[in-house]
Amino acid sequence: MPAPDYALLLDPPAFPAERYAVLADRLAALMGTKNDVLLIQAEAVLALEAAATSLARPGLRALNIVTSPYGAWFGGWLERGGATVRNLTASPAKPVTLAEVERALDDGPGFDLLAIVHAESASGILNPLPAIAALAQERGVITLVDAVASIGGHAFEVDRLGIDIAVIGPQKALAGPAGISAISVSPKAWQLLSHDRAPTNSMLSLLDQKQLWLDAGRGALPGTPAPLEFYALEAALDRIEAEGLPAANERHERAAAATRHGIRALGIANWVEEAHSSALVSTAILPDTIEAGAFLAAISREHGADISAGVGPGAERLIRLNHTGRRAHPQAVKANIAAVSGALKNLGHATDTDSALEAAEKSYSEAASKEV
Repeated sequence: MPAPDYALLLDPPAFPAERYAVLADRLAALMGTKNDVLLIQAEAVLALEAAATSLARPGLRALNIVTSPYGAWFGGWLERGGATVRNLTASPAKPVTLAEVERALDDGPGFDLLAIVHAESASGILNPLPAIAALAQERGVITLVDAVASIGGHAFEVDRLGIDIAVIGPQKALAGPAGISAISVSPKAWQLLSHDRAPTNSMLSLLDQKQLWLDAGRGALPGTPAPLEFYALEAALDRIEAEGLPAANERHERAAAATRHGIRALGIANWVEEAHSSALVSTAILPDTIEAGAFLAAISREHGADISAGVGPGAERLIRLNHTGRRAHPQAVKANIAAVSGALKNLGHATDTDSALEAAEKSYSEAASKEV
């Protein structure tokens, strides 16, 4: 098979300026919001840093929930700007609980902001966002949610949940490009963002985005947009809209359930109980007799298997089976299960690959019968 001619990607036509606002509106519809949506010309980590940097100032009091390295980074960005940050760190590689958040809010000091990641691809956990968002709203605390992984894989409706700032990226469950992200901002959040210490003339300035794009009529984006990224985002949105967001969420849930049935049939334990697990990746605990590095070295990448190590404190002995985006599909799920089984066998751990694949297939069949 000849190598692709990547020169065909050079010199693309400019993305039409009038379609940026259309893209923002389509993303707003996916997020379930009437709030402003900004298009950020960078991977979502920069969008998160921009939000933190734009909010941070002396006098801002933030409750920052840490359930992965991403939450820790966010707290650091807030502190860099002079904010007073209380980091609420959950048990290693586990979700935070509503009770822990309630106690932290009760302890004070009168928080202005609560920041949380929804679904964690680092450890396969899902934080209880609806209950936490309702609690923050009741207390009058502005909420910021990292929904980069969850949008398209979990139910996520900004306005229904009362979320003030939401950061998303299309490269995960939406299976789109990695070089664009988006931020929704409520009127209350704009008030918090509008302060005399806010950055300007900076890629990290949300006020710049507001003034140069929103207030200017949502025409041409500031800077030099990368047209291929925007054409790719359009294509990803075409595909997800044709499928329907509820169907995409269900597809991820079916892939997650089938994966976890397969993991159990291999005789290894899933890391998180079902109610607190993400539909994007499934995490399992390696047997004590198997070293994580040796296991990953033994993994076969045949048939498109995508297995990786857990990330962050507490995840050192976890393996992640990826079923995000286009990988939320029976073929990809079975490839992952077969790869895990093969690696375990190679390292002397008895497994029954056929039984594990049958368990995954049965899970899919039962899900299909419930839909009829």
